[in-house]
Amino acid sequence: MQMYEVINKKKQGKELTTAEIYAIVNGYTVGEIPDYQMSALLMAICLKGMTTQETTDLTMAMADSGDVLDLSDFKDKTIDKHSTGGVGDKTTLIVAPIIAAIGLPVAKMSGRGLGHTGGTIDKLESIPGFRIDFSSVEFLNIVKKYGLCIAGQSGNLVPADKKIYALRDVTATVDSIPLIAASIMSKKIAAGAQHILLDVKTGNGAFMKDLQSACSLAEAMVDIGKGCGKKTAALITDMSAPLGRAIGNSLEVKEVIQVLSCYESSPRDLVEVSIALAASMLYMTDYGDLTTCQSKVEEVLKNGAAFAKFKKMVEVQGGDSSYIENPDKFETAKYTKHVKSIHSGYVSSMDTEGLGIAAMMLGAGRHKPEDDICYSAGIVLELERDSYTDAGQVMATLYTNDESTIADAESKLLASIKFTQEAPSKIPLIHERIGF
Repeated sequence: MQMYEVINKKKQGKELTTAEIYAIVNGYTVGEIPDYQMSALLMAICLKGMTTQETTDLTMAMADSGDVLDLSDFKDKTIDKHSTGGVGDKTTLIVAPIIAAIGLPVAKMSGRGLGHTGGTIDKLESIPGFRIDFSSVEFLNIVKKYGLCIAGQSGNLVPADKKIYALRDVTATVDSIPLIAASIMSKKIAAGAQHILLDVKTGNGAFMKDLQSACSLAEAMVDIGKGCGKKTAALITDMSAPLGRAIGNSLEVKEVIQVLSCYESSPRDLVEVSIALAASMLYMTDYGDLTTCQSKVEEVLKNGAAFAKFKKMVEVQGGDSSYIENPDKFETAKYTKHVKSIHSGYVSSMDTEGLGIAAMMLGAGRHKPEDDICYSAGIVLELERDSYTDAGQVMATLYTNDESTIADAESKLLASIKFTQEAPSKIPLIHERIGF
């Protein structure tokens, strides 16, 4: 294969063969294809797109470039969930224990946060002692014995995607739906589950800002999953406001504990989306109709089985479960600041990405992958979209270990919340269901 000819072929909008795509991925991963040629191909893909078959081939080639988790011992009931990322999105920590409490194995590999979006692994590591690094054998043994394990991604899981994404990041080739879809789905395929539910966010705090783009990405990923022999579906969920009230790692874990232990008095948006995701996962495994699945999800929340499963997961993975029993044990940041509203009125909109950036300023997030984070830093909102507030009322509390960050974070927060005198129209939390 001549890389020059492949680049020219894609520049003309022609379809690449399976053999060509595998040769490209393998060649680039081992260093046989230089960055400048791969950059040219990625730009041609951005401009000309890829067919469903090409995108599926690219996904499988990247998935096959490293370790592939073998979940065959769990038969055909394994299910995975992926969120495209947002602010305050801690649903994995709620949904995974629910599914495991119902009896389906959850072997989940998750990542860290970067920029304004949080990461599941960072949230879990805010629990003292919690371990996320396991060999494949250890990981599978935990799932076999306890039904649930959430671990960090293996260093050799989809190495081609790591290398290609790093190149996309510096060559303005990130915003291509085929490349985004293949990147996400290659990791899901390598993780081994037979069923995949995608939580694709839309809104100002999401990567896909508008509903049409979110649906296009979801449809592309569902098509890839089906093409790879996986039962795949997607929910398009709203991210035009943070999910729940807490933004920041240990703050979000405390909110997870609240939902699992007393969901009926927890933030309604977080509960609604979590129940919808969990019920959809059950439905995909032929547990029953959606009504039956939702009733079962609510049952394990009410009877404490999901909370018990979460606590057991923390214990098994080396975490101090006394923090789960008593969330007040989590370390509080050195400095707190109550931010008061300067307006009276209804919350008409939130710049969700702006709120995520404010939390990052306080120390809750990273600018670069190697940055340290402060587990106790972040924001707890005292209002929600559509709610009414009076001037002088506390609208949020800031938490940080660096007092010098408070002023800028407060300014960012105040600029991110808009008010109106009329009650705004409601925005649905679940916009679309795709692939069901």
